[in-house]
Amino acid sequence: MLKLLFFAAGLLAAQDTKVTPLISKPLDGIPGKEGALLRVEYAPGATGSVHRHNAHVFVYVVEGSIVMQVKGGKEVTLGPGQTFTENPQDIHVVGRNASKTKPAVFLAFFVKDQGAPAVVPVP
Repeated sequence: MLKLLFFAAGLLAAQDTKVTPLISKPLDGIPGKEGALLRVEYAPGATGSVHRHNAHVFVYVVEGSIVMQVKGGKEVTLGPGQTFTENPQDIHVVGRNASKTKPAVFLAFFVKDQGAPAVVPVP
């Protein structure tokens, strides 16, 4: 399962982005659903591609500063300890490191269909 998450997360990853799957586990009491946790590290100036998750996603910034936006929403800049959420229907149009000189690290927790990819590219 972690290999699938890593492959899917690679679709999101830019050349200067490191995505590390940390854990994936079926959710008891919610048939067909699983929780998955990824660690994402953006190098200075790194950006992600336009994508969606088909999942509920909870983001927690650990280090640095990131810029996030879903289609129709406001662009927000987040620092350590701040959070961001995405719904299954959201299209993630902006995801980048706010700094050109310092790395940024965040955790992304997913509630998604079991075995489904964590990231789906949007053309």
